Amino acid sequence: MKTITLVFGAIYGMLSVILGAFGAHALKKILSVERLESFETGVRYQMYAAFFLLIIGYILKFDTTSEKWTSILMITGTFMFSVSIYFLSLQDYLGVNLKFLGPITPLGGLFMILSWLMLIVYFGKTKL
Repeated sequence: MKTITLVFGAIYGMLSVILGAFGAHALKKILSVERLESFETGVRYQMYAAFFLLIIGYILKFDTTSEKWTSILMITGTFMFSVSIYFLSLQDYLGVNLKFLGPITPLGGLFMILSWLMLIVYFGKTKL
């Protein structure tokens, strides 16, 4: 689980840089300011998650189920949160109605929050 966490952290970080540049250059010309800001929110939170995963990948031993779920929730939540925002931001440009993705975004956010909460509990139980 440690390796998976670190790999996802690196992938999410790399994709954040790529998508951030794509948004700043290519999407700036085709999206409304509001849609571009939403897209950038997805990128920003994906980068936060990348740092989170890299840090816990080094800190946690992943011996317990709760340590594993801390990673799983962040990986899954970030995917749900950011990818749904990306598609919702692009739906007008793509000419498709993707409003059904709307409920996915807050669910992904909830998973991310739960992951942070599990890390808080971990730190509360651990003697640093």
